[in-house]
Amino acid sequence: MTSPLQQKIKITGPSVVTANRTSDGVVIWRTGEKGWSTDIADSAIVRTADDARALLAEGIADDLGAIGAYIAPVELRDGKVVPGNLREQIRVKGLTIELLPVPA
Repeated sequence: MTSPLQQKIKITGPSVVTANRTSDGVVIWRTGEKGWSTDIADSAIVRTADDARALLAEGIADDLGAIGAYIAPVELRDGKVVPGNLREQIRVKGLTIELLPVPA
């Protein structure tokens, strides 16, 4: 299997790096301060393949804080960052099902 960093990255517009937090699975976005945020508005936006590759490398390196990092498209509307595809629209809203209670 090819590493995400070895794959050819095609950027067609503004993009971000997203992943899931390892502690609870919550969707997170890579910030410009080299951290993670649960708010897509805080995400670092890249516009070139080289910048996307660098931001992705940072995200993948943080394997204790995040898992499954990948590049996702976004759009900028009226100064706000919004998901650029259906998958990210679903992920930004959170769970689509109600979780069952954990047995005591």
